[in-house]
Amino acid sequence: MRYLRRVFIVNLIFLGFLFLYLSWPEDGNPLDKVSDVAGREVILVTLNGVINPVASEYIGKSIKKASEKRAELLIIQLDTPGGLDTSMRSIVKDIGGSDVPVVVYVSPSGARAASAGVFITMAAHIAAMAPGTNIGAAHPVAIGERMDKKAAEKAVNDAVAYIKSIAEQRGRNAKWAEEAVRRSDSITEMEALKNNVIDLIATNTQDLLTKINGRTVKMANENRIINTSNVTIVKEELGIRYKILNFISDPNVAYLLLLIGFYGIFFELTNPGSIFPGVLGGICLVLAFYSFQTLPVNYAGLLLILIGIILFILEVKVVSYGMLTVGGIISMVLGSLMLYDSPFPFMRLSYAIVIPAAIITALFFIITFRLAYKAYKRKPVTGQEGLIGSLGVAKTDINLDGGMVFVRGEYWTAYSDELIQANEKIVVEEVKGLKLKVKKAQNS
Repeated sequence: MRYLRRVFIVNLIFLGFLFLYLSWPEDGNPLDKVSDVAGREVILVTLNGVINPVASEYIGKSIKKASEKRAELLIIQLDTPGGLDTSMRSIVKDIGGSDVPVVVYVSPSGARAASAGVFITMAAHIAAMAPGTNIGAAHPVAIGERMDKKAAEKAVNDAVAYIKSIAEQRGRNAKWAEEAVRRSDSITEMEALKNNVIDLIATNTQDLLTKINGRTVKMANENRIINTSNVTIVKEELGIRYKILNFISDPNVAYLLLLIGFYGIFFELTNPGSIFPGVLGGICLVLAFYSFQTLPVNYAGLLLILIGIILFILEVKVVSYGMLTVGGIISMVLGSLMLYDSPFPFMRLSYAIVIPAAIITALFFIITFRLAYKAYKRKPVTGQEGLIGSLGVAKTDINLDGGMVFVRGEYWTAYSDELIQANEKIVVEEVKGLKLKVKKAQNS
């Protein structure tokens, strides 16, 4: 028990330090290499992946830092398939309220600004793309819920009004922006430049800085001339806190965290006192549900996964000749496939994970519960309960008044409802304190 307590304390201390580290403000990170020369630096951030709350917070803090450092401008190097509407709107608002000019640069070659990425690019003070990139397909899609025709029409009209207002504010092609939302129109960088969707095409960051030098951009309260001559590019890396939060927000990772959480809690319940599996399981479940708030979770799928786990447990106690196991695997596979309800591939569970996870889960729960159930049913071999059923030898005559028996290498005071003569074999029926109730062994 002392060892288990030490393990538990060590884990709590470790988790405490981990929590403090992950929640430490990014502005206070001593690893951030930002120059103190005011106004002569360009901050470069990379947004590569889904637009989610992590990305929104990352961009928001980067814009705030650029303002505090009085940077010449902030460049967002963008490559995204889209993401959540709420996170996208938060980024657009941060860009609109920025004191520093924001350049959205769709790069490198092969990158795209799709769906939510279109809104973010259109909202930039300067929009640029690299050769071999594309932009468009901004039609709104319901994530995690079904919309009827009327609701879908309302969502489209709302998105159209929003992107047109952004385009008109920045002097860009509002008509194409509307087509990108209504008809999921998508165009290359050359077409985007020709149709006044973006401001320029740049092969790399240095080329971008050269081409925007001397441009005038309209800020909230003034027009500002950008001066990028002899500026220092400072890369604002994604901190460890954001990397971890972004990692666990992946649908596949969230799914695995959910399963590991079930494993840990189940193992702790079947083996009380293990501590570590329960702590680990609890942490994984919390992280999984944190991820679920940013993912299109279908709770019918989650319920099917729970039913599958229950069927695996029942397989141990109910004679079903494997039918419960088969039903559990089917329930879990169907639940896993239904867990995320989204038309976007990046928001769905990978098929390569579903089948192995279902089989491993079935084996884990069946083997673990079977061992625990056997241990529960096994006859005690120590203590008073372990004496019941033990064979021994009467050392004296035994009746209701008592006598002596020899059981398991020890002499015991015993009594019996029947007369037992000395040297006869006996079997223990009951233990009352330090006195045994015995009877003649059947083979004596």
